[in-house]
Amino acid sequence: MIKILILAGGYSNEREISLITATSVTTELRKSNKYKLLTIEPDGNFVKKLRKFKPKLVLNLLHGRYGEDGYIQSILESERVKYTHSGVLASSLAIDKEISKKIFIKNNILTPPYFKFIFKKNNNYKNLIKKVNKSLKFPVVLKPINEGSSVGVIITNKKNFQYNLMKSQKFKEILIEKYIPGREIQAAILGNKKLGIIELKPKRKFYDYKAKYSTSAKTKHIIPVNINHRNFDKINSIAMKAHKLLKCRGVSRSDFRFYNNKFYLLELNTQPGMTSLSLVPEIASYKNISFIQLIEEIMKDASINK
Repeated sequence: MIKILILAGGYSNEREISLITATSVTTELRKSNKYKLLTIEPDGNFVKKLRKFKPKLVLNLLHGRYGEDGYIQSILESERVKYTHSGVLASSLAIDKEISKKIFIKNNILTPPYFKFIFKKNNNYKNLIKKVNKSLKFPVVLKPINEGSSVGVIITNKKNFQYNLMKSQKFKEILIEKYIPGREIQAAILGNKKLGIIELKPKRKFYDYKAKYSTSAKTKHIIPVNINHRNFDKINSIAMKAHKLLKCRGVSRSDFRFYNNKFYLLELNTQPGMTSLSLVPEIASYKNISFIQLIEEIMKDASINK
Protein backbone atom coordinates (compact mmCIF):
# COMPACT_ATOMS: atom_id res chain seq x y z
CA MET A 1 0.00 0.00 0.00
CA ILE A 2 1.14 3.54 -0.76
CA LYS A 3 1.53 5.59 2.43
CA ILE A 4 0.08 9.08 2.09
CA LEU A 5 0.19 11.72 4.77
CA ILE A 6 -2.65 14.22 4.43
CA LEU A 7 -2.13 17.69 5.87
CA ALA A 8 -5.35 19.45 6.85
CA GLY A 9 -6.75 22.09 9.20
CA GLY A 10 -3.96 24.44 10.18
CA TYR A 11 -3.95 27.93 11.64
CA SER A 12 -5.39 30.11 8.89
CA ASN A 13 -8.85 31.64 8.55
CA GLU A 14 -9.58 28.83 6.09
CA ARG A 15 -9.05 25.99 8.56
CA GLU A 16 -12.66 24.81 8.31
CA ILE A 17 -12.53 24.63 4.49
CA SER A 18 -9.26 22.71 4.64
CA LEU A 19 -10.88 20.10 6.91
CA ILE A 20 -13.88 19.78 4.55
CA THR A 21 -11.49 19.40 1.60
CA ALA A 22 -9.58 16.68 3.49
CA THR A 23 -12.81 14.80 4.29
CA SER A 24 -13.85 14.86 0.62
CA VAL A 25 -10.42 13.65 -0.54
CA THR A 26 -9.92 10.92 2.11
CA THR A 27 -13.45 9.57 1.49
CA GLU A 28 -12.54 9.19 -2.18
CA LEU A 29 -9.09 7.67 -1.56
CA ARG A 30 -10.48 5.12 0.93
CA LYS A 31 -12.64 3.63 -1.84
CA SER A 32 -9.41 2.21 -3.22
CA ASN A 33 -7.28 -0.41 -1.47
CA LYS A 34 -4.08 1.17 -2.80
CA TYR A 35 -3.52 3.71 -0.05
CA LYS A 36 -2.66 3.81 3.63
CA LEU A 37 -3.73 7.24 4.86
CA LEU A 38 -2.85 9.34 7.88
CA THR A 39 -4.47 12.77 8.28
CA ILE A 40 -2.71 15.17 10.64
CA GLU A 41 -2.63 18.87 11.48
CA PRO A 42 0.63 20.86 11.27
CA ASP A 43 1.01 21.23 15.03
CA GLY A 44 4.14 21.14 17.21
CA ASN A 45 4.42 17.36 16.78
CA PHE A 46 4.00 17.45 13.01
CA VAL A 47 7.63 16.61 12.10
CA LYS A 48 7.78 13.78 14.67
CA LYS A 49 4.58 12.24 13.23
CA LEU A 50 5.86 12.70 9.68
CA ARG A 51 9.13 10.89 10.44
CA LYS A 52 7.34 8.09 12.26
CA PHE A 53 4.81 7.47 9.45
CA LYS A 54 7.44 7.71 6.64
CA PRO A 55 4.97 8.50 3.83
CA LYS A 56 5.72 8.15 0.14
CA LEU A 57 4.24 11.61 -0.27
CA VAL A 58 2.42 14.40 1.56
CA LEU A 59 -0.91 15.50 0.13
CA ASN A 60 -1.04 19.14 1.19
CA LEU A 61 -4.69 20.15 1.66
CA LEU A 62 -4.03 23.22 3.79
CA HIS A 63 -5.42 26.57 2.67
CA GLY A 64 -4.27 30.10 3.40
CA ARG A 65 -1.41 31.23 5.63
CA TYR A 66 1.16 28.70 6.87
CA GLY A 67 -0.19 26.10 4.42
CA GLU A 68 -0.27 27.91 1.10
CA ASP A 69 2.42 30.57 1.57
CA GLY A 70 5.67 28.57 1.45
CA TYR A 71 5.89 27.98 5.22
CA ILE A 72 4.88 24.30 5.36
CA GLN A 73 6.55 23.73 1.98
CA SER A 74 9.93 24.81 3.42
CA ILE A 75 9.55 22.28 6.27
CA LEU A 76 8.70 19.49 3.80
CA GLU A 77 11.68 20.46 1.64
CA SER A 78 14.00 20.28 4.67
CA GLU A 79 12.56 16.83 5.53
CA ARG A 80 13.15 15.72 1.92
CA VAL A 81 9.64 14.31 1.58
CA LYS A 82 7.70 14.66 -1.68
CA TYR A 83 4.64 16.89 -1.47
CA THR A 84 1.84 18.02 -3.77
CA HIS A 85 1.03 21.44 -5.23
CA SER A 86 3.44 24.34 -5.60
CA GLY A 87 6.85 24.77 -3.96
CA VAL A 88 8.18 27.38 -1.53
CA LEU A 89 8.76 30.21 -4.02
CA ALA A 90 5.57 29.81 -6.08
CA SER A 91 3.45 29.54 -2.92
CA SER A 92 4.95 32.64 -1.31
CA LEU A 93 4.63 34.67 -4.54
CA ALA A 94 1.04 33.67 -5.29
CA ILE A 95 -0.36 34.31 -1.81
CA ASP A 96 1.17 37.81 -1.70
CA LYS A 97 -1.33 39.77 -3.77
CA GLU A 98 0.98 42.76 -4.17
CA ILE A 99 4.03 40.81 -5.38
CA SER A 100 1.99 38.60 -7.72
CA LYS A 101 0.26 41.68 -9.19
CA LYS A 102 3.65 43.30 -9.82
CA ILE A 103 4.76 40.15 -11.67
CA PHE A 104 1.54 40.13 -13.72
CA ILE A 105 1.89 43.82 -14.63
CA LYS A 106 5.56 43.41 -15.60
CA ASN A 107 4.58 40.55 -17.91
CA ASN A 108 1.66 42.36 -19.59
CA ILE A 109 -1.14 40.51 -17.80
CA LEU A 110 -4.03 42.87 -17.16
CA THR A 111 -4.92 43.21 -13.46
CA PRO A 112 -6.98 45.93 -11.71
CA PRO A 113 -5.01 49.09 -10.75
CA TYR A 114 -4.26 49.32 -7.03
CA PHE A 115 -2.05 50.76 -4.32
CA LYS A 116 -0.96 49.42 -0.94
CA PHE A 117 -2.21 51.03 2.25
CA ILE A 118 -0.54 50.59 5.65
CA PHE A 119 -2.50 51.37 8.81
CA LYS A 120 -0.71 53.83 11.12
CA LYS A 121 -1.81 55.91 14.12
CA ASN A 122 -1.69 59.15 12.15
CA ASN A 123 -3.42 58.17 8.90
CA ASN A 124 -5.04 61.13 7.10
CA TYR A 125 -8.26 59.65 5.76
CA LYS A 126 -9.34 62.79 3.90
CA ASN A 127 -6.14 62.66 1.85
CA LEU A 128 -6.62 58.94 1.31
CA ILE A 129 -10.13 59.47 -0.06
CA LYS A 130 -8.73 62.14 -2.43
CA LYS A 131 -6.02 59.72 -3.55
CA VAL A 132 -8.55 56.95 -4.20
CA ASN A 133 -10.79 59.37 -6.12
CA LYS A 134 -7.90 60.61 -8.23
CA SER A 135 -6.06 57.35 -8.99
CA LEU A 136 -8.74 54.64 -8.85
CA LYS A 137 -12.25 56.16 -8.57
CA PHE A 138 -14.94 54.61 -6.38
CA PRO A 139 -16.13 51.89 -5.88
CA VAL A 140 -12.95 50.13 -4.77
CA VAL A 141 -12.05 46.76 -3.29
CA LEU A 142 -10.26 46.46 0.05
CA LYS A 143 -8.33 43.21 0.37
CA PRO A 144 -5.77 41.74 2.76
CA ILE A 145 -2.41 41.14 1.09
CA ASN A 146 -2.00 37.48 2.05
CA GLU A 147 -5.35 35.84 2.81
CA GLY A 148 -7.23 33.42 0.55
CA SER A 149 -10.88 32.48 -0.07
CA SER A 150 -11.91 36.16 -0.22
CA VAL A 151 -11.32 36.43 3.55
CA GLY A 152 -11.60 40.12 4.52
CA VAL A 153 -12.43 41.32 1.00
CA ILE A 154 -14.83 44.30 0.97
CA ILE A 155 -16.29 46.23 -1.97
CA THR A 156 -16.92 49.80 -0.84
CA ASN A 157 -18.18 53.12 -2.20
CA LYS A 158 -17.07 56.58 -1.09
CA LYS A 159 -19.84 56.94 1.48
CA ASN A 160 -18.92 53.73 3.38
CA PHE A 161 -15.19 53.86 2.67
CA GLN A 162 -13.89 54.95 6.06
CA TYR A 163 -16.23 52.61 7.94
CA ASN A 164 -15.15 49.63 5.80
CA LEU A 165 -11.51 50.65 6.05
CA MET A 166 -11.74 50.42 9.84
CA LYS A 167 -13.06 46.86 9.49
CA SER A 168 -9.86 46.01 7.59
CA GLN A 169 -7.56 47.45 10.27
CA LYS A 170 -6.80 44.03 11.79
CA PHE A 171 -4.82 43.13 8.66
CA LYS A 172 -2.34 46.02 9.24
CA GLU A 173 -1.78 46.45 5.50
CA ILE A 174 -4.15 45.98 2.58
CA LEU A 175 -4.49 46.58 -1.12
CA ILE A 176 -6.97 49.21 -2.27
CA GLU A 177 -7.91 48.07 -5.75
CA LYS A 178 -10.12 49.50 -8.48
CA TYR A 179 -13.41 47.62 -8.61
CA ILE A 180 -13.92 45.93 -11.98
CA PRO A 181 -17.53 45.02 -12.73
CA GLY A 182 -18.43 42.30 -15.23
CA ARG A 183 -18.53 38.51 -15.33
CA GLU A 184 -16.70 36.28 -12.82
CA ILE A 185 -14.84 33.56 -14.72
CA GLN A 186 -12.25 31.21 -13.26
CA ALA A 187 -9.70 29.07 -15.08
CA ALA A 188 -7.93 25.95 -13.84
CA ILE A 189 -4.51 24.57 -14.79
CA LEU A 190 -3.51 20.99 -14.02
CA GLY A 191 0.18 20.25 -14.54
CA ASN A 192 0.86 21.44 -18.08
CA LYS A 193 -2.76 21.20 -19.16
CA LYS A 194 -5.37 23.91 -19.50
CA LEU A 195 -8.16 22.21 -17.59
CA GLY A 196 -10.94 24.64 -18.49
CA ILE A 197 -13.11 27.48 -17.22
CA ILE A 198 -16.27 28.07 -15.21
CA GLU A 199 -18.47 31.15 -14.73
CA LEU A 200 -20.01 32.12 -11.40
CA LYS A 201 -23.16 34.13 -10.84
CA PRO A 202 -23.34 34.86 -7.10
CA LYS A 203 -26.61 35.97 -5.59
CA ARG A 204 -24.42 37.94 -3.18
CA LYS A 205 -22.51 41.13 -4.09
CA PHE A 206 -19.55 39.10 -5.33
CA TYR A 207 -18.03 35.58 -5.03
CA ASP A 208 -17.10 36.03 -1.37
CA TYR A 209 -16.37 33.45 1.35
CA LYS A 210 -20.06 32.61 1.88
CA ALA A 211 -20.77 32.44 -1.87
CA LYS A 212 -17.83 30.02 -2.22
CA TYR A 213 -18.65 27.62 0.60
CA SER A 214 -22.31 27.83 1.59
CA THR A 215 -25.07 26.07 -0.36
CA SER A 216 -27.54 28.60 1.08
CA ALA A 217 -25.75 31.35 -0.89
CA LYS A 218 -27.08 29.68 -4.09
CA THR A 219 -24.17 30.76 -6.30
CA LYS A 220 -24.89 29.67 -9.88
CA HIS A 221 -22.05 27.68 -11.53
CA ILE A 222 -22.15 27.88 -15.32
CA ILE A 223 -20.28 25.34 -17.46
CA PRO A 224 -19.79 25.43 -20.41
CA VAL A 225 -19.25 29.18 -20.30
CA ASN A 226 -21.02 31.21 -22.98
CA ILE A 227 -17.92 32.76 -24.55
CA ASN A 228 -16.48 32.78 -28.07
CA HIS A 229 -13.53 30.55 -29.07
CA ARG A 230 -11.08 33.44 -29.19
CA ASN A 231 -11.85 34.55 -25.64
CA PHE A 232 -11.96 30.94 -24.43
CA ASP A 233 -8.41 30.43 -25.72
CA LYS A 234 -7.34 33.81 -24.36
CA ILE A 235 -8.44 33.26 -20.74
CA ASN A 236 -6.90 29.77 -20.68
CA SER A 237 -3.65 31.13 -22.10
CA ILE A 238 -3.47 33.93 -19.50
CA ALA A 239 -4.09 31.39 -16.71
CA MET A 240 -1.30 29.16 -18.09
CA LYS A 241 1.04 32.14 -18.44
CA ALA A 242 0.40 33.19 -14.81
CA HIS A 243 0.84 29.57 -13.61
CA LYS A 244 4.24 29.37 -15.35
CA LEU A 245 5.36 32.88 -14.34
CA LEU A 246 4.89 32.06 -10.66
CA LYS A 247 6.46 28.61 -11.25
CA CYS A 248 3.37 26.80 -9.95
CA ARG A 249 3.13 23.02 -9.85
CA GLY A 250 0.20 20.63 -9.78
CA VAL A 251 -3.09 22.47 -9.85
CA SER A 252 -3.82 26.20 -9.78
CA ARG A 253 -6.95 28.30 -10.28
CA SER A 254 -6.93 31.86 -11.60
CA ASP A 255 -9.79 34.25 -10.84
CA PHE A 256 -10.82 36.74 -13.51
CA ARG A 257 -13.28 39.53 -14.17
CA PHE A 258 -14.39 39.79 -17.81
CA TYR A 259 -15.38 43.37 -18.62
CA ASN A 260 -15.52 45.30 -21.93
CA ASN A 261 -14.08 42.27 -23.72
CA LYS A 262 -11.00 42.28 -21.46
CA PHE A 263 -9.88 39.75 -18.86
CA TYR A 264 -8.60 41.17 -15.57
CA LEU A 265 -6.66 38.65 -13.49
CA LEU A 266 -7.58 39.21 -9.84
CA GLU A 267 -5.39 36.52 -8.25
CA LEU A 268 -4.03 33.01 -8.60
CA ASN A 269 -4.66 30.23 -6.05
CA THR A 270 -2.01 27.52 -5.66
CA GLN A 271 -4.18 25.22 -3.53
CA PRO A 272 -7.79 25.46 -4.70
CA GLY A 273 -10.46 23.81 -2.57
CA MET A 274 -11.62 20.24 -3.20
CA THR A 275 -15.03 20.38 -1.47
CA SER A 276 -18.39 19.46 -3.00
CA LEU A 277 -18.84 23.12 -4.03
CA SER A 278 -15.27 23.60 -5.30
CA LEU A 279 -14.61 24.69 -8.85
CA VAL A 280 -11.58 22.64 -9.94
CA PRO A 281 -13.34 19.25 -9.38
CA GLU A 282 -16.36 20.66 -11.25
CA ILE A 283 -14.24 21.77 -14.22
CA ALA A 284 -12.44 18.40 -14.20
CA SER A 285 -15.76 16.53 -14.10
CA TYR A 286 -16.95 18.45 -17.17
CA LYS A 287 -13.79 17.20 -18.92
CA ASN A 288 -14.68 13.61 -17.87
CA ILE A 289 -11.95 13.54 -15.21
CA SER A 290 -13.39 11.87 -12.11
CA PHE A 291 -12.64 13.13 -8.60
CA ILE A 292 -10.28 10.21 -7.89
CA GLN A 293 -8.49 10.76 -11.21
CA LEU A 294 -8.04 14.43 -10.33
CA ILE A 295 -6.62 13.58 -6.88
CA GLU A 296 -4.27 10.97 -8.36
CA GLU A 297 -3.11 13.40 -11.04
CA ILE A 298 -2.24 15.93 -8.32
CA MET A 299 -0.42 13.24 -6.31
CA LYS A 300 1.50 12.07 -9.39
CA ASP A 301 3.15 15.49 -9.50
CA ALA A 302 4.38 15.32 -5.88
CA SER A 303 8.07 16.20 -5.65
CA ILE A 304 10.72 18.23 -3.85
CA ASN A 305 13.22 20.85 -5.09
CA LYS A 306 10.50 22.88 -6.79
